[in-house]
Amino acid sequence: MPQVKIIAKNFMDMVASLPAIKLDLLYRNQFICEAILRSLPPLAKKYVLQMLYIDIPITSKSLQEWLLADGSSKHKVAIDRLIQLRVFEVIDRKKETTYKLNSTFQTNLRKHMISGGILPREPMPQSVTARLPTSEELDAYAHEQWECFLLQLISSGQAEKSTSFSSSMMRIFQRGLLRQRDKEAPRLTESGFQFLLMDTNAQLWYIIREYISNSEEQGVDQADLIAFLLELSFHTPGEAYSLDTLTDDQTTMIKDLADLGLVKLQKGRKESWFIPTKLATNLSVSLTDSSSRKQGFVVVETNFRMYAYSSSKLHCEILRLFARVEYQLPNLIVGAITKESLYNAFENGITAEQIVTFLQQNAHPRVAAKIPSVPENVTDQIRLWETDLNRVEMTPAHFYDEFPSRDVFEAASDFARMHNGLLWEDAKKMRMVVKAEIHMLMREHLRGQNK
Repeated sequence: MPQVKIIAKNFMDMVASLPAIKLDLLYRNQFICEAILRSLPPLAKKYVLQMLYIDIPITSKSLQEWLLADGSSKHKVAIDRLIQLRVFEVIDRKKETTYKLNSTFQTNLRKHMISGGILPREPMPQSVTARLPTSEELDAYAHEQWECFLLQLISSGQAEKSTSFSSSMMRIFQRGLLRQRDKEAPRLTESGFQFLLMDTNAQLWYIIREYISNSEEQGVDQADLIAFLLELSFHTPGEAYSLDTLTDDQTTMIKDLADLGLVKLQKGRKESWFIPTKLATNLSVSLTDSSSRKQGFVVVETNFRMYAYSSSKLHCEILRLFARVEYQLPNLIVGAITKESLYNAFENGITAEQIVTFLQQNAHPRVAAKIPSVPENVTDQIRLWETDLNRVEMTPAHFYDEFPSRDVFEAASDFARMHNGLLWEDAKKMRMVVKAEIHMLMREHLRGQNK
């Protein structure tokens, strides 16, 4: 059975992957310095703040003196992270390694700590914007936009409205999630099925990662895009900001981000503005810390019956991945988890653990407080049905027999074992099975033996 794992990186992992020159350019922005500081592990924050007004290198031994007795593992994680982000510059000396804060980062963080930063744009006065959406309306808008985007991504025929993303950009998002053969409708890949079972924040990070990674194909510098997204995370959700304060590239980005539900665009008589949602302001926070988790909607009973209190087309499509949907009412989806529906899910690359996690994370509030939120007999059976398919493992291999002598057989057996390719041997009858990946090497070896 195929096993695929999509990794939705933290935003700061993407920042760390930038070239050193671009990172130093980013650190000229005080808000980006603060965003980096926010994202660091607690011990790394402590190191940065204690070294903020120290202009000389600090030895590794001196840093360890700031540790508690049980903090050595956390120290290594903190140092690694600071070096990845080029917040720490390593100075190797003959006697001992020393560390120094990146001078650009240090200077701008000092300024920010003393005087506070000023965003390049201020919220627009209410006299211009009139009534703005409430927090609940903004959350509903973000959820609706994201759902519409996902439906467009996986099944364009079911989306109620299309996004403004170019067809080339949609193909980039779909790459790895969908596959299409000649004259056939696009189908989800193993990664695509797993993508749909990820929570909203993880899905968003995956799309943002693809968007940033391919931004240069659209004529936008990666560092500029990351800087704008991090800057956006410091805006106040629900406040209106004028579009006139944006550059041409940023205006293009903001329209794309509106399709993802990160901002809402509005237009007045004379001016236009954007309103950040909570998705945008959580961009500089890690996936596990994000507070924009949606409320659960699924109830699973001990008889494997499933009730989903939702009117969402997307929820219905996701549940079809591993359950039999029997009927859908205006605000209720009724179905059942069956052996056949789960086997179909396993064949498509979805694992039992992913299904169980999805049901637990999306449990309706009435059952979410219970322990367990999904009946144990259901979760145990889902895992047992998966193990049924894993009893036999298929390995491409080649069978060898009729060796001319015992010496040739033993030499071939040793050769296969040395290359970690020997699957089975029968020394008495001089037969063996080796992995297909070393077949060509075995042929060359046996030809050399026959000469």
